[in-house]
Amino acid sequence: MTHVWLRAESRATEQRTPLMPEGAKALLRDGHGVTVERSASRIVPDSRYEEAGCEMAETGSWESAPADAVVLGLKELPESGEPLRGTHVFFAHAFKGQRQADALLDRFRQGGGTLLDLEYLVDDTGARVAAFGYHAGYVGAAVSLIAYGAQVAGRPVPPVAPWPNADVMRDAVTAALDGATPRTLVIGAKGRVGSGAVDLLREVGLDATLWDQEETASGGPFPEVARHDLMINAVLAMPGIPVFAGPELLDADRRLRVIGDVACDPGTPYNPVPLYDEPSSWENPVWRVHDTPPLDVMAIDNLPSLLPREASAAFAADLLPHLLALPDGEVWRRAEETFRQHLQ
Repeated sequence: MTHVWLRAESRATEQRTPLMPEGAKALLRDGHGVTVERSASRIVPDSRYEEAGCEMAETGSWESAPADAVVLGLKELPESGEPLRGTHVFFAHAFKGQRQADALLDRFRQGGGTLLDLEYLVDDTGARVAAFGYHAGYVGAAVSLIAYGAQVAGRPVPPVAPWPNADVMRDAVTAALDGATPRTLVIGAKGRVGSGAVDLLREVGLDATLWDQEETASGGPFPEVARHDLMINAVLAMPGIPVFAGPELLDADRRLRVIGDVACDPGTPYNPVPLYDEPSSWENPVWRVHDTPPLDVMAIDNLPSLLPREASAAFAADLLPHLLALPDGEVWRRAEETFRQHLQ
């Protein structure tokens, strides 16, 4: 049976977890080993994992985990030049030519380790088996609307911090809009991310123009984008994806004031919103990419962590059946094949 080692996240703003205490208990019942690193930021307190029967370890001790352990996390590993050994499961963002991708893959190459990227954990149809997409879209729409409300009111976009639940977040959106009703376009409306964005818009009383593959099949350019106040991109950067909002928009005659790039994949040649170079942050949620008329891009790359409890519960429930199948399972085999292809 597999030894699952849940590491603490190194990013200070990351509160989510891919394994809830109930899931850890299920793994233990099934004969797997479970070690959980202590974390001051994880949305679930350490005591819940202790009560579930997990072995507890110090923060960052995954580097000395047993060679046969599967080190489970969500976001990036701490920057280092040290070789990576063993098996690691997390969102690596290393297979599309992103910055630091080569350096990370070199660490696996040097150490002989294996990366099973959560983004590439797919079934036989190519569909993701576990994803934060819905909550990324849901929260991304909320932060984009808050940014729009601030711009209309002539105020700086306020920093954001995790909301205790969706009700409190929606109240914050309503207060920020203060009666404004931006004409909104959602691109990728039929996917996980898009459906989350559409649900949030409807819950705060807004309709939206909904685009998916049929509306973008022409490959662009898309002058209709400029006729909306707010655009939400819910399409993952991939080869063949057209540019939805490029530099030509900056000096165009446009209503567009805010772009919510929920997919948020700067640094790759496939980025459909090539107007910025780095993700924005909780402290500074938008990039001002043009001044007159203003255009802000919201590009936070860990949006679901702003609603960490709901997002973690949903993701962990989807991932658990596959953790229980370790070390076997077609989804893991496919993920390793993808890693091997890019390692070459």
